[in-house]
Amino acid sequence: MLYIWQHKSWPGFRWRDDRLIDAVGKTRFSQGQLLSKVQGLGMSLNREARAEILIEEAVKTSSIEGQELDRDSVRSSVARRLGLSTAGLPPANRHADGLVEVLLDAATHYEKPLTAERLKSWQAALFPTGYSGLRHIRTGEWRGTEPMQVISGPVGRERVHFEAPPADRIEKEMEHFFSWWTESAGKIEGLLRAGIGHFYFITIHPFEDGNGRIARALTDMALAQDERLVTRFYSLANRIMAEREMYYDILEQTQKGDGDITEWLLWFLGCMERAIGYSETLVAGVLAKAAFWQRYGQTSLSDNQRKVISRLLDAGPGGFEGGLTTRKYVSMTRVSRATAYREMADLVSKGILAANQGKGRNISYNLAKI
Repeated sequence: MLYIWQHKSWPGFRWRDDRLIDAVGKTRFSQGQLLSKVQGLGMSLNREARAEILIEEAVKTSSIEGQELDRDSVRSSVARRLGLSTAGLPPANRHADGLVEVLLDAATHYEKPLTAERLKSWQAALFPTGYSGLRHIRTGEWRGTEPMQVISGPVGRERVHFEAPPADRIEKEMEHFFSWWTESAGKIEGLLRAGIGHFYFITIHPFEDGNGRIARALTDMALAQDERLVTRFYSLANRIMAEREMYYDILEQTQKGDGDITEWLLWFLGCMERAIGYSETLVAGVLAKAAFWQRYGQTSLSDNQRKVISRLLDAGPGGFEGGLTTRKYVSMTRVSRATAYREMADLVSKGILAANQGKGRNISYNLAKI
């Protein structure tokens, strides 16, 4: 069996336009519908929507690789970079900061040339300590001479799903990739180019670690170039995470193929369409926040009360596990229990908080429905 990069035609990808045209049309239609809804948001709401998508993208693109980032830490990093309030949020950790920096650079500076130096700086930002878990890795440079294999299964019964091109080919492979990236812009249908770029890069697998996250950042960059927008209002990583098994299956199938990537592109377009559909849930959360502050914007509230309300709004309906309790209020605001109880009672009297079931110390609260 030959891997796709071992064929003489590599990297001359082929695909069936007749099988892809309907999928491209459906995805484009979904894109247009979403953008028309988003255009109704004001500038500040637009920024809020961008933040929610970026947070989701950062958390899920890491989860795909088995790294769980603290959502509040990611929110803190995103809020600081987009000029939004960080009240009540913890400081961002270095891993969250690095990933958010990469995602923003890819989307915001989509017109800047894609170079080896830029990609190497992205990979170094993902691993600020030089470690991936407990393992020391090469950062800011192409991978070393060890074979790069995708393996699963217990020791002694491992299954090799894919082996990337050897290290001595990486420099030349990446030169070809950068040339393709530049020359394909405007010549290949934008959605297809994003899918091809994702597959092309992850098949080369030029880094010791972080290839998946960088492939998804490149996909975001290609979509930004296609839409001429710095903001994606849908999270592709969210859907890839939800369909992770299929994602790896279709990658393996195509990487063991002869250069026909039609099936990969069909899956990619479908995944995008489903991601756009889910984004309505995220944007709806932004609109819910706007509706809340439109109603209570003139209500007299302390800084502590605003901080807690913001955290509840960020969590969304049912997202603040166990509801708001006096203990949690104290933890978020650093006030006394007596002050916390008084300020929570004030929010109840103003119709902002509603009590859940429970009595005495077991009582908890959520935001009242608007």
